[in-house]
Amino acid sequence: MSKSCIRVLADPVQIKECKESLNQLDEQLELATQIFNLSGNAARLKILFLLHKEGEMCPCDLSDILDISVGGVSQHLRKLKDGKLVKDKKVGQTVFYSLVDENIQVIKPVLNSLFANYKEPVS
Repeated sequence: MSKSCIRVLADPVQIKECKESLNQLDEQLELATQIFNLSGNAARLKILFLLHKEGEMCPCDLSDILDISVGGVSQHLRKLKDGKLVKDKKVGQTVFYSLVDENIQVIKPVLNSLFANYKEPVS
């Protein structure tokens, strides 16, 4: 059975208002799309979760945790940094990454949900 749209009567007011709504939110929608595209990769979402949980981490620690080469982690961090989701700071020869809180607001509910389901390991 084919499910196609057979519109009897268009609502031009609704169509116009919806177009205006999207135009008004154009920048925010573009930013949200960029954030979801970046965080849609499993490794990058894991990095964002770990940074959310720990505050800041270096690529070597992320590499050990994720079983990804330091180079691979660095590539993910570069994409997240270019997307303004993470920032870095150098302490001596070590670079630490942390979240850019104001730029991750759109996925913060996802990170909070993951964190809420997280249970501390028993030592």
